[in-house]
Amino acid sequence: MYSKAESRFLSANFISLIALFLLILAGGIVRSSGSGMGCPDWPKCFDQYIPPTELSQLPANYKEKYVLKRIEKNERFAKLLDKMGYGDLAIKIRHDESIKVPEEFNPGKTYTEYINRLIGATTGLLLLICFALAIPLIKTKAVVFWLSALNLFLVGFQGWLGSIVVSTNLLAWMITVHMLVAVLIFAISIYTYFLIRQPKQVLSINNKQLVYLRLASLLTIVVSVWQITIGTEVREEVDAVKSYFPELVRSEWLAETGRIFTEHKQLVWLYLVVSIVLYALMFKFKISGFVNKLAIAMLVVFGLQVITGIALAYFAMAPWAQAAHVLLATVLFGVQAYILFIFYTKKSELISV
Repeated sequence: MYSKAESRFLSANFISLIALFLLILAGGIVRSSGSGMGCPDWPKCFDQYIPPTELSQLPANYKEKYVLKRIEKNERFAKLLDKMGYGDLAIKIRHDESIKVPEEFNPGKTYTEYINRLIGATTGLLLLICFALAIPLIKTKAVVFWLSALNLFLVGFQGWLGSIVVSTNLLAWMITVHMLVAVLIFAISIYTYFLIRQPKQVLSINNKQLVYLRLASLLTIVVSVWQITIGTEVREEVDAVKSYFPELVRSEWLAETGRIFTEHKQLVWLYLVVSIVLYALMFKFKISGFVNKLAIAMLVVFGLQVITGIALAYFAMAPWAQAAHVLLATVLFGVQAYILFIFYTKKSELISV
């Protein structure tokens, strides 16, 4: 049984996990529809809490206005990079001519990005509530409190990163960092949920078998994060191809991404191997119950992930496939993380022989 404080935290944490899923899905839709610059400023959209629907609602000089704001924000960011010792990167940002190219107003793209921001703001509020509900747990579950505090800090950092992504006109490496921070926030939320709920999993295994399971589950997480990172870089390269070769049609974009897309495809085989090894070890050691169902779900989601990847490659990077691919990658990571947390539970709570 859970205490009232634990039950309240579990409920809020579960809702925040759903919100994070929706946020990552919304982010995938934004990327696949090219709506990342639908709102040229941040945190408002065209200086409004509710963005305009028609061009006539914007001032005549709106393009120049938001370009100037972007340049000013990027100069502040470049100064920060100078202080951190990244002078070359600061110079690159200062001389990026794409930042000076104004965005055309498109109501569809504007509201796609606006909805993404609303989901982001809601998620941030939910994680703030999680932090507040973790305060009564500080004596009994101190790690939950501190991880909730860390998540709250990361949400603020993520918001700042989002503003830089907008001001730098979707600067490639910033998008990757933005995605990885989102994955970290998601992982922490899963872990805090696990620490409170912590299903009693009795495994009839010895210490040596547990070491194998821990290593295999850790490898799946490492490869998962690696694949997510490279997948984000593939999408960045696609953006570069679109910019450098505007004459290419959608079905030709991936072919021009070169090595990074090849690496992304090849890594699928390693991903498959580590996933099968993990499940094979669980089958060999006769692992049953909830964790076995998670392992089956992992293989099913992996299969769906591969299917959406094939759809991207052979159906001209269909937007629906892009959004589904990103969402399934997140679901897969979440399942793998939960398996990892179970196997890394204290030995005394897992081993019965």
